[in-house]
Amino acid sequence: MSSFKPNEPKREEFRRYLERAGVLDALTKVLVMLYEETEKPDDALEYIRKRIGGITEETVEVDELKKKLDESEAMNRELRKKLAKLEINDDNEAEE
Repeated sequence: MSSFKPNEPKREEFRRYLERAGVLDALTKVLVMLYEETEKPDDALEYIRKRIGGITEETVEVDELKKKLDESEAMNRELRKKLAKLEINDDNEAEE
């Protein structure tokens, strides 16, 4: 029976995909958490499943908050520009 070994470019592409998707970070975090447990769980796989779910939910929440922050910052810049124009107009009217 021959063993299938994916070619190196495909393997590297898949690794980059996992990295971009945050899978490698999530797995690393949960494995570190398991390593640091003083009392190891009886079912390590179940431990990992539960923790990965939590990490995924946190990641989605963080991404949503980053998006809201970006939108708020853009709105803040826009409002500051409008305010600056209004202040300039008020200064011009006061001089007249």
